[in-house]
Amino acid sequence: MIKDDFDFLPLKATHVGRGGKRSFDPGDRRRLIKACRQPGVSVSSMALKAGVNANQLRRWIRDDEKKHEGAAAMLVIENAPTAFVPVVEIGALQSLAMSRQSEPMTPAPSPPLARLAAQLPNGVTVELACTGRDGALVAAMIKALGTA
Repeated sequence: MIKDDFDFLPLKATHVGRGGKRSFDPGDRRRLIKACRQPGVSVSSMALKAGVNANQLRRWIRDDEKKHEGAAAMLVIENAPTAFVPVVEIGALQSLAMSRQSEPMTPAPSPPLARLAAQLPNGVTVELACTGRDGALVAAMIKALGTA
């Protein structure tokens, strides 16, 4: 920041209460907090230049950080993809798979054990070990994992 950027210092009180408590313009407070966040800037020296107590200025900075952290967290939560997979009863899936096929299922020769592994957006890995007779289950899992 350039020295001309500090033309709002010292802060001017907009209101003085009965006990001497001063209120300051919110825009000037934001500019002071922004100036304190610059590299190499001393909060104590800025407080002296602004005419406020250093502890009060630190509290303003901490409160502003908390406010921005809450807003950032909400932004992350709102934009995050869902990490849940819908749970479906296996019996319903098997009957659904049977109804979609026109011919009855005949067991096809297959390896005795197959594995399906999926990495979810939240980092969880789901592994499914199945035999050749679990084709409907594997299809349902692939379909469920593919929807977001």
